[in-house]
Amino acid sequence: MNTYTTHKPKLIITGVAVRTTNAEETGPDGRLPQLWDTYFQSNLVSAAGVRNPQFLYSLYTDYESDVNGAYTVVIGHETDNEFVQDDNNHAVVEIPESKYIVFTAKKGPMYEVVPEAWREIWTYFKQSPEVRTYTGDFELYDSRNSDPANTEVQIYIAIK
Repeated sequence: MNTYTTHKPKLIITGVAVRTTNAEETGPDGRLPQLWDTYFQSNLVSAAGVRNPQFLYSLYTDYESDVNGAYTVVIGHETDNEFVQDDNNHAVVEIPESKYIVFTAKKGPMYEVVPEAWREIWTYFKQSPEVRTYTGDFELYDSRNSDPANTEVQIYIAIK
């Protein structure tokens, strides 16, 4: 997996959300597959106020503690402001300005490469001098290169 470091300004994301834990997601009661289904049924990409609709974010935020605690996942898009004009009660969250390590996962089926990338990230931080801030990490997908069988995802991990 390739990595590089970057700095990103704050972003405001609107989307569908769920609260979960890594333990729940590794078992039969994982909520993320249903969240993805909810996103694809939402037609959020065409909501007024969505900016750069080709970029899809899966944001991990509101961490209870670390990889072992609860967190909120928001799947959605960047907006120009805090309010998106639609009739659905979508979550609106801010990704704070931060320094990130960006991990680019290998290409392959999304359901395989994303969990594999996260396992590699957890291993990386067990051995790394860098410290995660748990303020807002996200997966970034570019729909212009969308092929579910050959997905390439970048995962941004906020660091001190």
